Amino acid sequence: MGYVFDENGIEAVICGFHKNPHEILGMHTQGDETAICAYIPNAKHIEVVFYKSGLSYEMDKKDDRGFFTVIIPGRPENSMYKFKVTDHTGHRFETYDPYSFLPTISDYDLYLFNEGTHHRIYEKLGAHIRNINGVSGVSFCVWAPEAKRVSVVGDFNQWDGRRHQMRMLGSSGVWEIFIPGLVKNDIYKYEIKTPFDEIYLKADPYAFYAEKPPKTASKVYDLHNYEWHDEQWMKQREKESTFDKPLNIYEVHLGSWMQQPDPDPESETGFKPLSYRQLAEKLVPYVKEMGYTHIELLPVMEHPYDGSWGYQITGYYAVTARYGIPEDFKYFIDTCHQNGIGVILDWVPVHFPKDGHGLARFDGTACYEHEHPLLGEHHQWGTHIFNFSRNEVRSFLISNAIYWFDIFHVDGLRVDAVAFMLYLDYCRNDGEWIPNRYGGRENLDAIEFLKQLNCAVYKYFPNVLMIAEDSTAWPMVTRPVHVGGLGFSHKWNMGWMNDFLRYMSMDPIYRKYHHNLITFSFMYAWSENFILVLSHDEVVHGKCSLLNKMPGDYWQKFAGLRAALGYFIGHPGKKLLFMGGEFGQFIEWKYKESLDWHLLSYPMHEKLHRYVRELNNLYLNEPALYEVDFHYDGFEWIDCNDTENSIVSFIRKGKDWRDMLIFVCNFTPVTHENYRIGAPFYTYYEEVFNSDREKYGGSNVINAGKIHSENIPYHHRPYSLVLRIPPLATIILRPDLKNFR
Repeated sequence: MGYVFDENGIEAVICGFHKNPHEILGMHTQGDETAICAYIPNAKHIEVVFYKSGLSYEMDKKDDRGFFTVIIPGRPENSMYKFKVTDHTGHRFETYDPYSFLPTISDYDLYLFNEGTHHRIYEKLGAHIRNINGVSGVSFCVWAPEAKRVSVVGDFNQWDGRRHQMRMLGSSGVWEIFIPGLVKNDIYKYEIKTPFDEIYLKADPYAFYAEKPPKTASKVYDLHNYEWHDEQWMKQREKESTFDKPLNIYEVHLGSWMQQPDPDPESETGFKPLSYRQLAEKLVPYVKEMGYTHIELLPVMEHPYDGSWGYQITGYYAVTARYGIPEDFKYFIDTCHQNGIGVILDWVPVHFPKDGHGLARFDGTACYEHEHPLLGEHHQWGTHIFNFSRNEVRSFLISNAIYWFDIFHVDGLRVDAVAFMLYLDYCRNDGEWIPNRYGGRENLDAIEFLKQLNCAVYKYFPNVLMIAEDSTAWPMVTRPVHVGGLGFSHKWNMGWMNDFLRYMSMDPIYRKYHHNLITFSFMYAWSENFILVLSHDEVVHGKCSLLNKMPGDYWQKFAGLRAALGYFIGHPGKKLLFMGGEFGQFIEWKYKESLDWHLLSYPMHEKLHRYVRELNNLYLNEPALYEVDFHYDGFEWIDCNDTENSIVSFIRKGKDWRDMLIFVCNFTPVTHENYRIGAPFYTYYEEVFNSDREKYGGSNVINAGKIHSENIPYHHRPYSLVLRIPPLATIILRPDLKNFR
């Protein structure tokens, strides 16, 4: 009895709906015969060559659509063989048979992935350069559970989806193939036949690199080819938490921080962004000199639309090609670490865009998103919402968070739009949302996801930053999961930011009627581990730049901003300032254009720049300003009730009570020559900082020399000080406590 071919299987392969083409293609043995099958459309002639034995066999064209077979007596001793192919144009090429290799992902990996607990699935899914049985090539794995057929396409097969059809591994929804001969930088996509017989071309969700937009193909890439030099930083990070350390973050959009002339005649602006390596040489020393401890980057994951600022991601595992290659980005982070600067990435697990090459309707169905539009559509942004109830989606996202820490050595993730994840009805009207299974508005699946995310991250990287951008009053965001919290390390203080900027935008004459806007935040300042933020969101869409928010004339705008930043540095909580705020960018941020660095040639901008630099360095050197940010032991009011003069005074303390600073903030343009405040000790006090100094652009109303407190009780204190209070200014004093025990 001769070899019996599976005719139905052959037809399924040719027609593109066989979920395991490896059952038909490649080498198979029946009894004492072995058949080799190949499906190579447009092939005219194929010869099978066994390289160890030197034996070769002509293949028969079993079907004119390109299906070839050959039957060999017995079982070949060595199964490594190649096809020598001649196509209809006379072109010849050789290739190992992709269908002669075993799967490159284990059943255990698939089990964990389907369970939602595979924290490093990026090591298996996606495209990986491998050497199997001495053959170099690339393994491809992708999750597309409802697809009829998935193929890898690219220049290497003329984008012909018939050529490299993948197999689905059991019921996992994962498709796999190893393609010999492919190398780094080969471009590819997945051609997916949907359940409705549509053909989609999709970028790889797990691709490590991609073409530079507006092109959208994925690229084969090897991420293990960079030699790091940040060992000292990484070892130190393992030992120390950030809670009692200075955390002063400079928020940056890489494309618009600084630009260079663009020789491209079709350039829209005549300028282009700096590369990752150029940013390493320019941005890092600048941040270090300015006294920042961390750089926070608006999303650097691949995204198609510049106007999304990176927040609508199509390539979660691919650093954007706009500024260079992955090694260049590693060099940037490495340079940061060698200079004592941490790196935080904005990360967006709430939603993704609807671009055709991205995650949307990936296999023709709601794969990564919810099927129901009231759950799966983000109407404000025109995007899809991740389906956090799906195990494979959780594996995708949690692994992605781990990936940035693991492969790129980042020091933190700022998780975007957490409020939209916590509540099903957030920014939605009645009838635009579906209650949870208990009838409530909490998004139970997203909440569980956030807890799993933070537990996983801190399992592997104990002292990194996981920062929630959350504008709600959800309790215990920064408390451990095991005590009922969400498990974040820090939370953006959006309430403080809104109140503070509203207050600072008022004409000073009205501020006394709204004094609570700068004092109310102390009612909840220690309920979470807060970061005070003056972020990019506050200097766009008609909100004005920080400097231009300040009321009054030219001088008053600068004085107001200096006073505001002084109060900002004294208020409990870690700090974040968006780029441009440090030198008084006058116009709103524009993502297509560079910051207005030429403003530093104007005296008031240069003096503000100097002020921020020296204020930041004061922050770095004063334990009172950072050691006890998250407990009321680090703060005391002196007076929060002087509404008539719009003045507040308070004390900041470090772990050692002798590390103490007194802040007095005047939010009106009125000078007070003999202003009395309560003092905690009978000793000398020295003014260590004054935003009104002439070198900062102020009027030089200062408290010279040492001031001794008087034995006059005031503000419920046993002693008091009489000070000169400059207009629109923050002053900082230090008591002499050398002789106190």
